[in-house]
Amino acid sequence: MGSKVISRAKDFFNILRFLQDEKGSDPHTYEEDIQILKINGRKITAVSMYCGDQTIFLCEKLVPKICESDDHPITETSNCDGDDDANDSVSVLQTELGPQPLTIMKARQLLSFYTLSQNASVSAVDNNPALHPLWVRCDMSDPAGTTWLGAETVCVGSKVTGVKLYSVTCKGSTVDKKSLITLEELKQEHKKKHHPSSVSENAATFNLFGSTIVENTAIESKSSVTVDFKWSHVESIFEIPPLSSTATLNIKVASGEMRSPMFEMYRELEFLQTLADGLRTGETEWMEPLENTSAVNLTKAYLEGNCIGKSDAPIFNTFLERGDLDFVEQLWVRMRKSVTSYQDIGDCLKLVTEALRYGDIKPWIHRDSSSSLSKLILQSYHQQIDHVSLTGVTPVNMLLEMGLDKMRKDYINYLIGEELTTLNHLCYYLSTEVDLQEQVVRLRKLHHLLEIILTCRTFLALPYDKLFLLTQSCLQHYKTSPYDEEHEFKLQIKPALISSFYQKEHPVLWGVEVSSGNGPREVRTALQLSDRPLVDHVIFETDYSDETVNGDSDDPAFFSTMVCCSLVNFA
Repeated sequence: MGSKVISRAKDFFNILRFLQDEKGSDPHTYEEDIQILKINGRKITAVSMYCGDQTIFLCEKLVPKICESDDHPITETSNCDGDDDANDSVSVLQTELGPQPLTIMKARQLLSFYTLSQNASVSAVDNNPALHPLWVRCDMSDPAGTTWLGAETVCVGSKVTGVKLYSVTCKGSTVDKKSLITLEELKQEHKKKHHPSSVSENAATFNLFGSTIVENTAIESKSSVTVDFKWSHVESIFEIPPLSSTATLNIKVASGEMRSPMFEMYRELEFLQTLADGLRTGETEWMEPLENTSAVNLTKAYLEGNCIGKSDAPIFNTFLERGDLDFVEQLWVRMRKSVTSYQDIGDCLKLVTEALRYGDIKPWIHRDSSSSLSKLILQSYHQQIDHVSLTGVTPVNMLLEMGLDKMRKDYINYLIGEELTTLNHLCYYLSTEVDLQEQVVRLRKLHHLLEIILTCRTFLALPYDKLFLLTQSCLQHYKTSPYDEEHEFKLQIKPALISSFYQKEHPVLWGVEVSSGNGPREVRTALQLSDRPLVDHVIFETDYSDETVNGDSDDPAFFSTMVCCSLVNFA
């Protein structure tokens, strides 16, 4: 019997080792109904405090493929045939199932295989190299309500000397704080397995900006600013983080939200992106014009009455308003709000080039303007204008250059004017040496940076020194990273700067840890209280009262998650 168990442990080890050495992250099927994934531990909320950014193995129940036709009920099969519509339905059904847990008994068996395979003192098992940590989804069917079981190796040098075993137990949400475990009870729970102990770390997360509820109406937002606090010497559950805490802002901002101070600039950027996409794909989905007057008539009126001397004040108000829009920039503003076809663009630019050629206008432009139309204007000062064939994609290229030139100046004007950076630090974003498509990408990065900065300035009232640091961080990030609105920017901050935002609010996550030992042999017992479940593969019961459901109670409901750890030493 023992040799059979050890043999199965070796087989399990060989699979994990193969996955560990493999560069890809494709799932592997084990024993027909178990799926093993190799993922980043940060992706699993309930266990991320122990996994961090390291790679882990995740075991869960294999979700069967589901097929459904008009003539047959839903069936489980290894291969689904049918047309594309049927496949789409299957995909939706599979998505709805979500991740599935294993039984507690099967999870414990997998952890025993993992532990045996790492124990060099077991005669039939070689001195194997350390594996990534293993975490198994559980179905919460035991009395403790276990949702995860985990294991990770303890090493001295390259030698595996033991294994840490973890269990994650959960309880459904409650608004009754008296029913939650107390700090003293948590310490006693830890002392049942370990001694001596101390409260090692406390943490809390608050929402500062994001989705909100106004007059019982939810306003959804893809943007969020949360703050993570860490401190020691906690006295009670749900203690408010003291001003001596370490605080880190997590900033994720989506462009294009109507409440953003950058919304008007975003609409301008949208039109610019439309032009770039049209050049790239050959197809253009024109935006609804914001002007009732046609683009050609707007351009004619502009040439007839607004082109002598320096430019007028801006005719469209934006957060980054400049009072020095030149001729080309004001033409861009009019055209981007009125053109609805390539013909419009060609006709408008033809009117302008002819007016320049015949000396009807002598417009003023910025010295550092780099667009093709600006160069023609400079030539017109000397009555020598190159012939420009306004056919094909040339007019679109010219308009795109005008927009890039204008919007870059808008962003520079704000960043330099607020002393958040210098021109030297903006060289990457302002370069015209790369092609137009890449220039648009870099402009989008610069726009996203400003969305982040202005969100923190407008809604959080962050001081100059913090905005400066955040600007440098964003500029540095986007020099080497692709455009990504899902990226969270981090900023260390003093709690006093945002105390008015969190001290009267409820946390979305509050946690405390009790620990014993140190280094690789440290063991911890942790409690996390959250406004939503930290586990996505089980359905939780709630004890909401009628008054809470109706929204008459100010007390939020919290889910309870406890993580316990034990250390197994190998002889």
